[in-house]
Amino acid sequence: MALWAIGDLHLSLGAEKPMDVFGGAWDGYVEKLQEGLRVIGPEDTTVLVGDLSWALNLEEAREDFAFINAIPGRKLIVKGNHDYWWSTAEKFRKFCEENGFSNMQVLNNNCFFYEDVALCGTRGWFYDLDGAHNEKIFRRELLRLETSLKAAGEAEKKLCFLHYPPVYKTYRCPEIQALLFRYGVQACYYGHLHGRSHKAAIQGRVDGVEYRLVSADFVNFAPVRVDSGKISEK
Repeated sequence: MALWAIGDLHLSLGAEKPMDVFGGAWDGYVEKLQEGLRVIGPEDTTVLVGDLSWALNLEEAREDFAFINAIPGRKLIVKGNHDYWWSTAEKFRKFCEENGFSNMQVLNNNCFFYEDVALCGTRGWFYDLDGAHNEKIFRRELLRLETSLKAAGEAEKKLCFLHYPPVYKTYRCPEIQALLFRYGVQACYYGHLHGRSHKAAIQGRVDGVEYRLVSADFVNFAPVRVDSGKISEK
């Protein structure tokens, strides 16, 4: 039994947008993922931190989720900024049921547990992205994150999984950091950053919270074992 995290699979098995076109680490990335994900066992839990499929809707995403469904064990899914297929949790549940996909659930406005560890999360957001609608989306994400953290109840161990990094070499999101601190989150796993952006990723402890980048191309297309070391204490 193990807990894993990885993000940014960027699958495109049912559409014409493979990441191989970028070359470098992404060349042959589907095969790399297939190899890397073999470490996951049927009793394990894997948190997928967004940008899983380039599909524009669930129908188009079927092959990508067939790939994800083949990952053994429980899969918890966080929304990414490129997950255009995302609609509602109920529609995703029905989609999985109709296609025989099992053990896939969305981590959104809720919380799951791995033994005694609360698994919380949401997409998150960069405060200064994409124009005037930003503030509304950002505040909504804060509410979703707090709802997830509250759902953890009195759990002493809490982990947070976001798509966007709340800390960055030239960026901090104090509102998200404040929530992580207030609710006693020990560690935060995030994705979104690729290529040259890896150099700006924050890895390590900031204001009492451990941060770890788990974008697929950063972790060599193999999931990170989250429960392999002692969770930092505040």
